[in-house]
Amino acid sequence: MSKASLVFETLGTIDELNSSIGYAKTLCKKYNLTLGTKNGRALYGEILEIFQQNLFCIQAELGGSEVCISEKQILFLEEVIYEVETLLLPLKSFIIPGGGEAGAYLDVARTIARRAERECVILREKKPARNAYSIAVAGGERKISSASLTFLNRLSSALYALARFANYQEGYTEKNPDYK
Repeated sequence: MSKASLVFETLGTIDELNSSIGYAKTLCKKYNLTLGTKNGRALYGEILEIFQQNLFCIQAELGGSEVCISEKQILFLEEVIYEVETLLLPLKSFIIPGGGEAGAYLDVARTIARRAERECVILREKKPARNAYSIAVAGGERKISSASLTFLNRLSSALYALARFANYQEGYTEKNPDYK
């Protein structure tokens, strides 16, 4: 398979996402950011590392492995989103990304997660062809699972929620665009 194939582009984007989450994790440790969960308080670093581990499952799947995202991994994302949403006011408008270092970089990671999701959707929707974008494995073609697509979608939402809460914890006020 060519290095110019969409599979390699997608693997690279997920690697970029994982690295950006790693940098965000470092910034969150710097500010000792925590989030309450069903199991008590968790450091952002611990939560983000779980996200990173899960991204390796998606990369393995793209590489043709039988490893794949589970419902439990998606439910963890949902729990993180729920916990943040119970602590912050609901949004009524878009907000301008930024604020503190950690929140701003979590927003960067969120945008990379959205790109990774779009690339995976393209990969999944491509029809097998002579230079197929799907993954060639023994016995035929394999495409990314619905669970992995759901995970990436919810991951970007979780990163968005964590960015908002990091900014809140660091004392930054959300600002709406003025559309001027």
